[in-house]
Amino acid sequence: MDRFREYLREHKLPVTGQRLAIADILLRAEAHLSADDVAALLAKKGHSAGLATVYRTLDLLVASGLAVERDFGEGFKRFEAARDLPNHYHLTCTVCGAVIEFFDERIGDVIRRTASARGFVPAQHRLLVHGTCRACRKTPHVQDRRTL
Repeated sequence: MDRFREYLREHKLPVTGQRLAIADILLRAEAHLSADDVAALLAKKGHSAGLATVYRTLDLLVASGLAVERDFGEGFKRFEAARDLPNHYHLTCTVCGAVIEFFDERIGDVIRRTASARGFVPAQHRLLVHGTCRACRKTPHVQDRRTL
């Protein structure tokens, strides 16, 4: 929270209760939250802020380096706190929307070797795998049980 306050002050932006409440929700969250999720959690905690304020604050958190924007192909963005983790990857369930994070150093190695062999220097990468989670595969009505 101190880093966010400092970022706001450095950029001559007001340090408001709404911004701090939104930052607190996102930075403490263990899930990938949408702007709507943040707004709902904000209201649940007794704070009020319009959705535009939530979006603007999420953009500020991303710009400050404290949060990361994710696109899981749902038609909207999700956000997560930028933790001091190495590149991590996501498995997303197309049935229930669950997101499972994982890390495997071999993926980064493959990307670096592949890029290097083609004279390319990668700056960043991401991996998003869409599929069906274990719980949904056990549900009788789920049709999407395909594998690669």
